[in-house]
Amino acid sequence: MVELSTEIRTFYSLKEIRETIEADINQHKVLLEDYSQWLGSLLRNPEPSKNQERVKKAAELQKVLRAGTRKASKKEDRKIGTSTEWVQFKNVMLSADDLGEAEMLFEASEELKDKIDKLEKAKVSIVDLERYGLGKELLYVVYVHDGVPERMVFKPKKDVATAEKFEFETDFSVVKQVDGSTNV
Repeated sequence: MVELSTEIRTFYSLKEIRETIEADINQHKVLLEDYSQWLGSLLRNPEPSKNQERVKKAAELQKVLRAGTRKASKKEDRKIGTSTEWVQFKNVMLSADDLGEAEMLFEASEELKDKIDKLEKAKVSIVDLERYGLGKELLYVVYVHDGVPERMVFKPKKDVATAEKFEFETDFSVVKQVDGSTNV
């Protein structure tokens, strides 16, 4: 999966934009489901060799998951379910325990939920534009930030503009024939 953080893409129809958004939503939902199952199995099956404190933190993290989104302050983060087993190595944080893995999966799941929500809202906007009958003779230059369309510029398609520019008009006159002769 290659997703650029910021890009500008050109689409030939609103339908193409909507279908791209729908495909992204489906892809993110599949990934979210995979992460949720992975996280669930990790939290349900703690290794018996782990100490009670880690098992307790994992259980608290699971309660937060069931409750919905995680919007805890730093004090609450320390209190419920964040590992202190992270070590900074240059620009990367490292951990070697299951709780660190659970934290990563939880954070990734929350970000996927947020992205799905933003994509759903963008899709509704595109569907509304389709309902308003925005022209098929347009190109749509779309600013995509973190995988979500945020801005759009309409441009006429070149072939439509060219056809209008080189339109041929003429008048014809019809000659009436009387007794086999032609009068002009």
